Amino acid sequence: MSETLYEKIEQAQKRLEGIISKTPLVYSDVFSQESKNDVYIKPENFQKTGAFKIRGAYNKIASLTDEQRAKGVIASSAGNHAQGVAYAATLLGCKSIIVMPTTTPLIKVNSTKNYGAEVVLHGECYDDAYAKACELQSEHDYTFVHPFNDDDVIAGQGTIGIEILEEIPDADYVLIPVGGGGLISGIAAAIKAINPAVKILGVEPEGAMAMKKSLEHKKIITLTDVHTIAEGVAVKQVGDKCFKYNQAYVDGIISVSDYDIMEAFLLLLEKHKMISENAGALALAGLKKIPVVGKKVVCLLSGGNIDVVTVSSMINKGLSSRGRIFCFSVDLPDVPGQLLAIANVLTNLNANVIKLDHNQFMNFDRFMNVQLQVTVETNSHEHIKEITATLEGLGYSVTRVY
Repeated sequence: MSETLYEKIEQAQKRLEGIISKTPLVYSDVFSQESKNDVYIKPENFQKTGAFKIRGAYNKIASLTDEQRAKGVIASSAGNHAQGVAYAATLLGCKSIIVMPTTTPLIKVNSTKNYGAEVVLHGECYDDAYAKACELQSEHDYTFVHPFNDDDVIAGQGTIGIEILEEIPDADYVLIPVGGGGLISGIAAAIKAINPAVKILGVEPEGAMAMKKSLEHKKIITLTDVHTIAEGVAVKQVGDKCFKYNQAYVDGIISVSDYDIMEAFLLLLEKHKMISENAGALALAGLKKIPVVGKKVVCLLSGGNIDVVTVSSMINKGLSSRGRIFCFSVDLPDVPGQLLAIANVLTNLNANVIKLDHNQFMNFDRFMNVQLQVTVETNSHEHIKEITATLEGLGYSVTRVY
């Protein structure tokens, strides 16, 4: 199995020559310092279409017969796979139809159209879109391009593994985001064929651990629901092919919280000026969970397609998670001078006020107390504890908002 898949990956590398960007590794001082390892980032957010998906999509479509390409390809996706298939099909002169849920943000729909695809909006969720795509595939004899459970797609993603070891042949660990399992399957197969000593670790969000649970139970487990900000990997069931490859090549799966993802996102943006989508930052979030030091660790940043509203939300949540922002409320006696007293405490503790809401009508007991809500810029969780302790020491009851 490994030799056959690796041969497919080598063939994929030849097909992708001149089509994709090789995204050179970036050494990270900040993530190296935080994890006490030598950390390198593989920035697939700089890839054409903004994510790794173009690799598998192009390899799949390029491997089809002329007759199959003439009939066209179809896929169902609300994200990076849609754009990857659309772009790859256009490059190869092939018609592409992408079925997307009606709830897909307009910017993603337009991006997919701009890459040359015909977009069909159907259903409220991915499952509805997938069912419609299967119906259209059967009706028109299109070739279905699966986002992960396909050997040609897996082989295309596996070219990332070859590129990593071309730059760092003696890497100790490679951390890879896991959704349906196609990305890690290809990379792991490539790396294990070249250097079996390299440890391959997948990273999943705690709210979508389909692969982790499946490997633990030694059979595919279907999750009843998924809850994570990393929507790009929020799958209930991994592919059967991917499951087998993960059993063969992957050394373990790490799970991270949404707060871990937010912190990694913020650090990446602040220190490297790189934008990652939530799922794309999974591997960097996983650095906190590897029990090793002094190792060469490569983290795959799988994509950077994220809208500006989400970016703003992630920055604020990341700042809060790292102790850089503190929002709290206190009830004050409705007498003059109380607001000034709070301001003096914050000034003396070097807490910069970002926002303040002094509302006399928040409490039912209007004539006894006034609620004050304050957001301040802080420098650590210890700083937040100091502010809280000082205010409580002066008799104020502090309620943390975030």
